[in-house]
Amino acid sequence: MQKPRRIAIDGPAGSGKSTIGEELARQLGYLYIDTGAMYRALTWLALKNGVNITDAAAMEELARHAEIAISRPNIDDGRQYTVTVNGQDVTWDIRNAAVTNAVSVASSHKGVRAIIIGQQRAIAQRDGVVMVGRDIGSVVLPDAELKIFLTAGLEERARRRSAELVERFGPRNPALPSMETVLEDIRRRDYIDRNNLQQAGDAVVINTDHLSISQVLEVIHRYLESRT
Repeated sequence: MQKPRRIAIDGPAGSGKSTIGEELARQLGYLYIDTGAMYRALTWLALKNGVNITDAAAMEELARHAEIAISRPNIDDGRQYTVTVNGQDVTWDIRNAAVTNAVSVASSHKGVRAIIIGQQRAIAQRDGVVMVGRDIGSVVLPDAELKIFLTAGLEERARRRSAELVERFGPRNPALPSMETVLEDIRRRDYIDRNNLQQAGDAVVINTDHLSISQVLEVIHRYLESRT
């Protein structure tokens, strides 16, 4: 059996999907696709153009005509990938607070998800990919050769996200949210995303609460070897 060419990684916010997915893709020489970045890119475009993110029809129309692309990093500035919208590099713009606060609502429309999922499937056909997000193994890539579902407790996910923000913005940044704010934000996202967190029946479930990044990768590599 050949090495899996499509690897799906699912899990709630803060479960380690992005970190694990990026490193696994690097080790395998695959393209890393953070599907959440595509929804963020669409949200950024909606906010930029003054489109009401609660208007399903308007968001679907925007998604239908937006050219959103994810590619390997083309600038050495710490990015995991490069995201462009209609040819404009928005890799860092889509990580601002306004987008973060709006993306769950903007991406909740069924029509929007159908359009973006079609684009994600097309990307996965081109080359070996590690695709992370929500509903990847169950909806986006149901025929992926390996499906991983990462889990972690709410408090642990909040701790990780807080540490991530401190590393990115610095411990003395006045805009840095408190741990309580981060925890409530993740709880809110869990509630909004509850219908888009289907665990595929054939997914390998890994609880990352007490595992380091390298330990999680070791577990995944064991499953990769068993499928080769």
